[in-house]
Amino acid sequence: MKRTANAQWHGDLKSGHGAISTASGVLANAQYSFSTRFEEGKGTNPEELLAAAHAGCFSMALSAQLGLAGLTAESIETTCSIKLEKQPDGFAVTESHLDLKARVPGASQEQFDQAVQAAKTGCPVSKLYNTQITLNAKLEA
Repeated sequence: MKRTANAQWHGDLKSGHGAISTASGVLANAQYSFSTRFEEGKGTNPEELLAAAHAGCFSMALSAQLGLAGLTAESIETTCSIKLEKQPDGFAVTESHLDLKARVPGASQEQFDQAVQAAKTGCPVSKLYNTQITLNAKLEA
């Protein structure tokens, strides 16, 4: 399985602009620029897309892990925050933090915690990142 996306860029770093598209068409010429990445401009940026990918991947991985334990989630809500920091050798993604709220009927805290940890380490996007991954998880009644 292979997924593709395309990025175009025009101009210099600060005043230039670009567009990101995905083969599925979900993103079609989504605007990105210096201001959308480092300021509060309108459009997307690579870190926002990384956060969306990690939140989505983790949520699906958790659903799979719960299924292996004979459980089905009523809801899984994951928010991911990607931290981009200036390092001596340039910028780097230094953390991906997941905040999870899940409603899983019949799940014990121990079953939930085991599934969450397995999803955190087993999610393909988690495996891709070479950074610290932190997580706060809450099982709701």
